[in-house]
Amino acid sequence: MATSKRGFASMDPTKQREIASKGGRAAHAKGTAHEFTSDEARVAGRKGGEAVSRDRAHMSAIGREGGHSRGARARAAAATPPSSGSDIARGTGEQVFERQVNSERSGFEARNNNERRDNNEQRDRI
Repeated sequence: MATSKRGFASMDPTKQREIASKGGRAAHAKGTAHEFTSDEARVAGRKGGEAVSRDRAHMSAIGREGGHSRGARARAAAATPPSSGSDIARGTGEQVFERQVNSERSGFEARNNNERRDNNEQRDRI
């Protein structure tokens, strides 16, 4: 519970949502609200993903966690017989994955091998 009875943070969550909703409606009515286009959202998502992936320790932890999760799932599947009669559930079927290729440049890729090598050398010096 909040130590003060004043301020937005100490309000009931439904009251906060109501006030925030009024602000959003007012911004849209005024024309100052920003809505991402799909292109802006794509660039922003790529930029965020690249920023996160620079932290090698974080990416290592994510990969390790995924590996543990996958192993636990595999052990659980091996311990219990499949309940459905499908080929995939029995492990005899083949599941097809299609790779999606995006040829659009984000502006963050190295333009050529020399630039990529320079970037790697700079990173290794840090």
